[in-house]
Amino acid sequence: MHPAPVPLREQLARPEAFVVAAELVTSRGLITADSSRRVLELAQALAADPRIDVLSITDNPGGHAMLSPDTLGTDLISRGQEVIIHLSCKDWNRNALESRGWKLGSEGFDNVLALSGDYPVTGHRGLAAPVFDIDSVGLLSLFSEMNEGLPDERRQGEHLDRTHFFLGCVATNHKRLEREVMPQYFKLRKKAQAGARFVINQIGWNARKDDELLRWVRREQLPLSALANVYLLSRTAARAFHAGKIPGVVVTDELLERAERHGASPDRGRAFFLDLAAKHFAVARGLGFDGVYLGGHMPASTFGEIVDLAATFAADWRALAPEIHFPFPDEFYFFEPDGDTKLSSGELNAAYVESKRRRKTELRVPVKYRVSRRLHGAVFADDAPLFPAGRAFYGAVEKSKAATKLAHLAEQAAKVTLFDRRDCGDCSLPDIAYVCPESQCAKNQRNGPCGGTRDGLCEVYDTECIWSQAYERLKAYGEEESMLDGPAIVKDNALIRTSAWANTFRGRDHHARLDRDIREPDI
Repeated sequence: MHPAPVPLREQLARPEAFVVAAELVTSRGLITADSSRRVLELAQALAADPRIDVLSITDNPGGHAMLSPDTLGTDLISRGQEVIIHLSCKDWNRNALESRGWKLGSEGFDNVLALSGDYPVTGHRGLAAPVFDIDSVGLLSLFSEMNEGLPDERRQGEHLDRTHFFLGCVATNHKRLEREVMPQYFKLRKKAQAGARFVINQIGWNARKDDELLRWVRREQLPLSALANVYLLSRTAARAFHAGKIPGVVVTDELLERAERHGASPDRGRAFFLDLAAKHFAVARGLGFDGVYLGGHMPASTFGEIVDLAATFAADWRALAPEIHFPFPDEFYFFEPDGDTKLSSGELNAAYVESKRRRKTELRVPVKYRVSRRLHGAVFADDAPLFPAGRAFYGAVEKSKAATKLAHLAEQAAKVTLFDRRDCGDCSLPDIAYVCPESQCAKNQRNGPCGGTRDGLCEVYDTECIWSQAYERLKAYGEEESMLDGPAIVKDNALIRTSAWANTFRGRDHHARLDRDIREPDI
């Protein structure tokens, strides 16, 4: 019998806790295949290493079809190993995700890292269609409700057994532009409100941004334990990251030059890359992270080697912090720098504060948005003076099929022309400063941006991210701070190809559901 593992939530709750997580990337094919066998052997070796506290298993990373993480995780749990299961929304709708939740909870997988997921890049006989029925915030909200006990649809007033998920999320603040960074922070706050209790930051080599993430969490008093992402770089990986082949991961020109130079040495850069990872580990611990998340293609012995080498750097972590500093020349920061360490200070970025005061934006705020927000305030908001008239109008219209169709066609003509919108029937235009998530976001993100943008551009469409646009539009009115306030937004697919205006006025869309949830919380 293997001893019962110490739950991750308990490890993180211990005074002076510092958890070491190791990432496992599953392979394609049966668990008996050679590639899968090698991953299993790596997992078993890491599970036997007392320096590793938890193993984290990916879910179809990079948009590829891979072996399900719980297939590998079942063996590890049987060996008394604590496991984090990644669960992404790109391949599953909300029903399948709920079903996966019941399976994971039944099999002892309590630690779940909720992800929107990478956009698919391949598939059997062609590109796979992404799902993105809900996003990471919606998934966190679903699993949090499962923890409270979902209503039993078969028995009025009764609830299903509660799950015991310890939920995690990812934050991606290694971004260049203000309109990318700030929505990431706002979304992290929303993820915490939706039930996340630990966060892993995205791969990046900028200790000042790592420091800033911690300072943001503390400033907002978020109930999150934070794990720093420490990745063992290689020459090949540096080239891929620099080229943008892995959405959200940044290697700057300076870091690529270092990787190329050291990668050409007789040891192919092993000593340099190992040293860089160990120093990053030590700096993260010194900054006050609750743990590290070790990733990269390496044998089990190298994971332990990084941990041991980092211990030798622990006393000098402040002096080493400038060595983990590969930013863009014009990178945005929320806090002013600390001149000695190249980390963040506790003082807000003065230029940012001034830009907020002046409501200065980097993107043009279109006239159609300015007009639309006025129209919304006059007609469509539930406290708008003309809202009762709209409710009465659509009440009359819906008595006739012909009138209903005609009104719907008129709405389509206006909204397609102005916003290139889709006929989803559950409109989030007012939620995203009148940018349509259905037609202009590859992942249909309604609760904030995914982590895949690069210089403000979508990882798939190569156009400005809808949330970057929304941030700039709202900043012009001093409203960007509250852009992601409120409960998780989940689209009702039953409303597709129906009138969004009618659904708003008649109380059928998510705005009405959210209002009801706020007024009548399910206790």
